[in-house]
Amino acid sequence: MVLKKRWIGKPLPSRQEAERLKNQLNSGIIEAVLLLQRGITTVEEAKHYFNPSLLTLHDPFLMKNMEKAVSRLHQAISSHEKILIYGDYDVDGTTAVSIMYKYLSSFYPHVRYYVPDRFSEGYGISKDGVDFAEKNGISLIIALDCGIKEIENAEYSRSLGIDMIICDHHNPGNNIPNAYAVLNPKQADCPYPYKELSGCGVGFKLIQAYENQYNTNFDIFSLLDYVAVSIASDIVPMTGENRALCFLGLEKLNTLPSIPFQAMLNILKPGHKMDVNDLVFLIGPRLNASGRISHASITVEFLISKTLAEAGKFFQEINTNNTERQDIDLHTLEEAKMMIDNDESLKNAKTTVLFHPGWHKGVIGIVASRLIDYYYRPTILLTETDGQLTGSARSIPGFDLYSALEKCREYLDKFGGHQFAAGLSLDKNMLDLFRNRFEQVVSESITDEMLIPMVEYDLELRPEHISLNLIDIVEKFAPFGPENMKPRFVLRKMKCAEEPRIVGNNHLRFAIRCNGSRISCIAFGMGDLLKKISKYEFDICFYIEKNIWNGNTYIQLNIKDIHIVQ
Repeated sequence: MVLKKRWIGKPLPSRQEAERLKNQLNSGIIEAVLLLQRGITTVEEAKHYFNPSLLTLHDPFLMKNMEKAVSRLHQAISSHEKILIYGDYDVDGTTAVSIMYKYLSSFYPHVRYYVPDRFSEGYGISKDGVDFAEKNGISLIIALDCGIKEIENAEYSRSLGIDMIICDHHNPGNNIPNAYAVLNPKQADCPYPYKELSGCGVGFKLIQAYENQYNTNFDIFSLLDYVAVSIASDIVPMTGENRALCFLGLEKLNTLPSIPFQAMLNILKPGHKMDVNDLVFLIGPRLNASGRISHASITVEFLISKTLAEAGKFFQEINTNNTERQDIDLHTLEEAKMMIDNDESLKNAKTTVLFHPGWHKGVIGIVASRLIDYYYRPTILLTETDGQLTGSARSIPGFDLYSALEKCREYLDKFGGHQFAAGLSLDKNMLDLFRNRFEQVVSESITDEMLIPMVEYDLELRPEHISLNLIDIVEKFAPFGPENMKPRFVLRKMKCAEEPRIVGNNHLRFAIRCNGSRISCIAFGMGDLLKKISKYEFDICFYIEKNIWNGNTYIQLNIKDIHIVQ
C-alpha cells in the first residue's frame, strides 16, 4: 500500500544570495542553493562544513559542571576508588559505556561496567544498579545516556555514599537530579554551544576533558568510530559538532576501524566503504539486538573486544540475536496491523494505541515506527511486564509527542523521551483512560495536513541537470541525517523511455530520458503504479545515486514518490 504524500519544497534563498555564494565559492548554483538551505552562508562556514576537522570540536570545559566532573574522576583515580560505568542498553548507551571503559581501563584497573536488564530493570538508572554498586564497594558511578530524570535513584545513591556523574543528552525535567555532577548541554543554564550531542557524545566530551587536563597518552580520537555509530543510530541532528564527529568517525571506520567493527565488517561487507546508511541499517540494529532479545552486556563485551577472534565470537551471538529479533518484529507487526484493520474505531482514530500482553518488550519500539509507515499517525505499542504496562511511542514529523504525553501524565507512572520518540509505563487499569485521553489530546492539536505523509525536497530540476557531476556535488554534503538530509530533487512531466516492469517484492523499475540519455529509476514498493506510469506523464521526487555495474558507473534515480499527471 502506497500512502498518498504531499510534497513540500524547502524555502529557496534569493537569487542574489545564491549568486553571491556561488561566485565566492567558485561553485555551481545548485551547490550554493543547497548550502544556503542548510544555513551555510559564508565561504568560511562552507570550508568547515565540507572539511570537518578536530579543530572544529568545542572545548569540553564549556559544558556546565565539566570541571567538577573531571576533578571528581581524578580524585577517584588518585585515591584508588572503584568506579562503575553505567549505561543504557541501546546503541547510544552501549557505545558510550564501551568508550568510557576502553579509556579508563587503559590506565586504571579499578573500573567495571553495568548495563541494566531491559526486562527486569527497564530504562534509566535502576535501584538494582545502585545496589550492585554498593555491594561491590563502588564509590563513583558514571552514568551514560541516562539519568537526567533519575531524581529518586540519584538521591538513593547519594544516601549510600556513592557519588554520581550523569552524562546525558535527553531533555531535563523541571528538577535536576542531586548528583555530584550533571553533564547535559540541554540544561537551561549550560553554556555549551552545541546542544544536540548523543549520549555517547557527552561521554566522549568527558573523556576529552580528562585527557586534555591529565594527558594519559591515550589516543581519544581512536574512539570516534564508536561515536559515529551512536550519532547515526540515535537519530540525533547531523549538524554542527555531531556532523564533525560523525564525519571523522566514518573516516576512521573506513581506514583503520576499531577491532570490533573490523570483525563485523569482515563478515558483513568486506572491502565496502561505509556511510551513514550502513551505520543505521547494518551496524546499529545488530548492536541493539542483544539488548532487545537477551542482554546488552553481550554488545558491550563485543565492543570492548581486544582481538578479532574475541570480537568474532561475540559477533556471532549478536548476529543470532538480530535474526531472532527480525522474526519477532515481523510477527508483531502483522498482529498489530490485524488489530487495526479489524476495528473500525482504530482505523478511523488519529492515534494508534495498542496493547498485547504477549508482545516482546524489546521490539515494540521498532514495530511502532513501522506501523507509522502504514497508518501515519502518533503510535504507541504496549506490552505487560510483571503486572505493569510498558511501551514505546513514536511520532510523525511536526507533532510533538513528548508534549502530548505530558498532558496525559496523570495516567502514567513514568515517561521520558523527546518530540519524536518516548518510553512510558502505566498501570493496566489506566489503559482505557490513557488511550482516550491521548486520542483527545492529539485530536485537539494535530492538523489534517499533518496526517498526510510529507516528502520534503530541496530543488526542482530540469532534465539537463541530471549528471554524474550532480552526484559528486550531493556526496560532498555527507554525512546525512536529521537537519542535514540527503538532497532530494523533483522532475516534472516525465515519461517512461521504455516499458516499466516490476522487480523483486513489488518494486518498480523504469527509465526516463534526460538530454537524450537513458536514466535508470528504481521505486521501492511502488509496483501498483506500473500501469499509470505506462500511460500518463508523471512527476518524480528522488535521490540521485551512482550505480556501479561491471566496472562502469551509471546514474540511478532512487524514487521516493510519484505523482501521476492527468
